[in-house]
Order: sequence, then C-alpha cells, then structure tokens
Amino acid sequence: MPPPERLPAPGVSDATPIEELLTRGELTVRGRIAEASNAVLLCTVAHDGRSADCVYKPVKGERPLWDFPDGNLARRERAAYLVSEATGWGLVPATVLRDGPYGEGMVQHWIDSGETPEAELLALVEGEEAAEGWKPVALAEVGEGRTALLVHADDPRLRRLAVLDAVINNGDRKGGHLLPAPDGRLYGIDHGVTFHADDKLRTLLWGWAGEPLTDEARTVLLSLESQLAAGEPLATRLAELITDAELDAVRARVAALLRSGTHPQPSGQWPAIPWPPV
Repeated sequence: MPPPERLPAPGVSDATPIEELLTRGELTVRGRIAEASNAVLLCTVAHDGRSADCVYKPVKGERPLWDFPDGNLARRERAAYLVSEATGWGLVPATVLRDGPYGEGMVQHWIDSGETPEAELLALVEGEEAAEGWKPVALAEVGEGRTALLVHADDPRLRRLAVLDAVINNGDRKGGHLLPAPDGRLYGIDHGVTFHADDKLRTLLWGWAGEPLTDEARTVLLSLESQLAAGEPLATRLAELITDAELDAVRARVAALLRSGTHPQPSGQWPAIPWPPV
C-alpha cells in the first residue's frame, strides 16, 4: 500500500512534537534488543503527560568499525533523519541526540510494524526472472547447490528509500531494516554506517539500478542541492554531525544523481549487497 502523500519539504523545520518528546522526556529503560550488533535499549520516554516507546543507542555501546571513527554512529543516525526530513518523504523515524541513563546516544521513535509481513517487500523465488510487480536483485545460494532469485517489490516507497540511501551512502540496507507500518508508511532504520566519503553503498534495493529517476525524485534532489549549500540550515546542522569531507561527498552524490538522471549502479569496488542480507 502506498503511504499517505507527503510533499517535499522546502527546508529543515523546527523540532516536531515527537522530537521534543524524545529530547526532553524522561527515559526509562525497559530492556535490551539482544540481536542487535550494538547496544540497543528499548525505552519509554515521558514528558508533560505524553509518552512514547523509543530505542536508545548509547555511544558507549557502539562496537568499533575499521572504516568509521569510534563513537560517532549515533550522529550519523541523526544526520540520516535530518536528510530524510529535508526530502519531505519522512522515511526515517524521528531521531535525536541526547544524554540518557548510559550517556550520550541516539534516541529514535519506536515504529510498531504490527503484523505486516516482510514478504510484501522481499522474496526469494524460483527461476531467473522476476514476476510482474517485482524487481530482480541477484541470484542467491540457498543450499545444496541450489540458487534462487532475490527480488524486491516494485514499490514507490522502496524506490524513495533507494534514492535516500544513494544520497546518504548507506552501507547496510538490509531487509530487517525495513519497517512497513500499519498506516501504509514505510520506514528505514539503522543508519549508523552512512555518510562515508568513499563509496560504501550496500543495499538490497538494486532493482532500479541504471533506470531513470522519477520526476518526483529529481524534484527532491534539486531541493536537497539547494538545502546543502553552505550556510543553509540543513548544511549547518549536518556540519555538526559529520566531517567536512563527508558533507562535501553528500553534495557530490546529489550532483552526480542529478547529472546522470538515473539510479546508481554497483561500483564493483565494494560488496554491493550487505551480509547477512536480513
């Protein structure tokens, strides 16, 4: 189901009510999400009679990565949210940086995906061709010498997310990072390995590789290009979260997408699909 229409934003707005709640509310830790690679704590945030579920990722719980500086994955999550909001697509749950019970960290609004089946978005199918309504990604080994075709839905929500991932240089777009909400919206989560200055794009959403961008995507990218200019609110906020070289790389990726007019293709210099893929 396509999400409710949301027009491209003309700029970075002031804090939304949910951002204010996430920033100012009292965090109560309820448990830990054990399968996460970094420390991810399920919390409740409450303030002035309002409350919400959220996840809290303290910087102290980040596992070191060879290609990303220690202690800054949370800032990249916040940066990804800001860029998502600037597109007007609302693809990333509200995300803030703040102090919590275990120090500074990222706090993100919890999205309850309910009983929405992931099979609506990703599948492994027999044969080497995708059925109507699906886009092929790659052949995958499924054991005992057998292969199956990995496909994703030809869904405008996923296509928007593919554009966002190309802009923020997402190095880890797995199936488990896609959250289809009961209201029809689609969210992407886990954006700690983004914004690297080198090409790190790894994703399951290669189905549109080399195809022309939609008119909507071109409009959004033109808006982003303006918002990323030095001195603009979005650029100023991103400069507090990522390095100058990384901010310049964001600008270069947006310019390259507009110049080519097509979805990017795998560079061949970096594994194109994350592992594990879910």
